[in-house]
Amino acid sequence: MTRIDFYIIENGSEQAAETFICRLTEKAWSQNNAVYIHSMNEQHATKYDELLWAFNGCSFVPHQLMHNEIDQSKTKNVLIGHQTTEEIPVTYHDVLINLNHDTPSFFSQFERVAEIITTDETSRSKGRERYQFYRNRGYALETHKLSL
Repeated sequence: MTRIDFYIIENGSEQAAETFICRLTEKAWSQNNAVYIHSMNEQHATKYDELLWAFNGCSFVPHQLMHNEIDQSKTKNVLIGHQTTEEIPVTYHDVLINLNHDTPSFFSQFERVAEIITTDETSRSKGRERYQFYRNRGYALETHKLSL
């Protein structure tokens, strides 16, 4: 069964939250996990593509934006996208980092889901909805409160 971790950012700047997300991505990838970052839209995906290049000058996280015309199933890179169920590579089943306000319909194909809740009120209220969704379905939930 999928393990769900909620990372609740209690205080800190937007930039600190973005850096945390990049570090979490780096850690998951460095542990040999196939990582998919689920963003809200194309602009949001592009933002994280750029952030992963620049967040740490001493490390490298191979990543790419997911495009429908490219066969992503053989890549070892972190994938960033906002696609639907049919477009998520089936080989990407280790870690889903959800940056979207909604519960992805495909979350259960992953071994682990990292839900990121920022200080923004929309993020918090939507995060509560996702927490209830998972809890009502019997998923193992872990909560990590962070001050950045």
